[in-house]
Amino acid sequence: MATETSDIRKVALASFIGSTLEWYDFFIFGTATALVFNKIFFPEFDPATGMIAAFATFAVGFIARPLGGIVFGHFGDRIGRKAMLVLSLTMMGGITFLIGLIPTYAVLGVGAPILLTLLRFLQGFAVGGEWGGATLMVVEHAPNRTRGFFGSWPQMGIPAALLLSSGMMALVGALTTPEQFMAWGWRIPFLFSGVLLVFGIYLRRRLAESPSFRKMKSEGERERLPVVEVLGKHGKKTTLLIACQAAENTSFYVVAVYSLVYLTTVVGIDRGTALNSLMIAAVFCFVAQPIFAALSDRIGRKRVFMGGMIFNGLFIAPFFLFLDTANVFWITAAMILSIVLGQATTQSTQPSLVAEQYTASVRYSGVSVAYQFATVLWSGPTPMIAAALWAWSGTWIPLACYIMAAACLSVLSIVPLREAAGADLEEESNEGALEPASSTRAVHQYQ
Repeated sequence: MATETSDIRKVALASFIGSTLEWYDFFIFGTATALVFNKIFFPEFDPATGMIAAFATFAVGFIARPLGGIVFGHFGDRIGRKAMLVLSLTMMGGITFLIGLIPTYAVLGVGAPILLTLLRFLQGFAVGGEWGGATLMVVEHAPNRTRGFFGSWPQMGIPAALLLSSGMMALVGALTTPEQFMAWGWRIPFLFSGVLLVFGIYLRRRLAESPSFRKMKSEGERERLPVVEVLGKHGKKTTLLIACQAAENTSFYVVAVYSLVYLTTVVGIDRGTALNSLMIAAVFCFVAQPIFAALSDRIGRKRVFMGGMIFNGLFIAPFFLFLDTANVFWITAAMILSIVLGQATTQSTQPSLVAEQYTASVRYSGVSVAYQFATVLWSGPTPMIAAALWAWSGTWIPLACYIMAAACLSVLSIVPLREAAGADLEEESNEGALEPASSTRAVHQYQ
């Protein structure tokens, strides 16, 4: 058996790589949905209806995520974080590989979209248990004063996975003709997941169990039904955590998924150019995330997170105006600004902010419920809503209003949450109360 490690740098690196591999599997489906699936799995519909149907399949994965979060969270709080991390990655990689093998509508008829939807549901179930485990392994290993910085490492897997998935699609698209890409080329990025799976499992098996869980286990403090405790004792703050993610989640899937459709079908930009702009933005996001996370260790999670929420609401109209120029420079600039200032700020602080709200005995369940239920409400429906609003109005203005409303909700919801940057993880989260007065109280403890 390989030697296990508790070195925070190695834990953070392994969590980043594992998270990248798992989110690659999830994002590759989104990219394929925007570019391929409406044509090969829903060819009987007109283009607009087919796109909505394809995005509905995409949304099914988000519906499954809370269920996965509850199940993986329960066992993560009962038997350990590490075992659930290995299991979630194995499920995710295997299911993504199978998606690359399923027949299209032309071969299987209506059975093809049904099978695609089923596999997407199982994919969502697996990723539902991923985020909580990956973030807690790092957050619970990290020193108090750098918890935000190291907690951002699994989140860095999001732009890395976006870059990898978009890059794979762009590479295959460049090496095949449009006909070949639609016939079989789109399958290659899904099949590539099988190679990534072996590497990811190897890394995760080398991690030691988190100190918080080991301590909790030795003291016999495990809850019999952690999710019941989360929804009961911690219900108010869990609701606030779900609500405060509205702007981040809706705007991300507008930028990372729906914008590909908008650019290729409305603006008239070719698929490769759209993907290249998104990949460049993902690189900038990857670099910016640890910087914003380290800033949250200094000035507090809530301040950094709230700044990103406000930017998402203010920038959505300029974002579409930049896309409408059909100029590659302005399109890329819009992608970079939106993903860096609107997403890197929020994604980087999310693990530490959410984890610091819960006690160790329910933390896996708590962060999974808060994060995954937010994806059902805000992430999954967004591309479908965007496509429907465009089909209804013929303009992006209603969609921009939707994002602005989500930003207002996020800002109002984050204010009552506790600020625990720099504080001891277990002491600060013992009762899980909301912030009574100053949002920077814990930060001042060590400045």
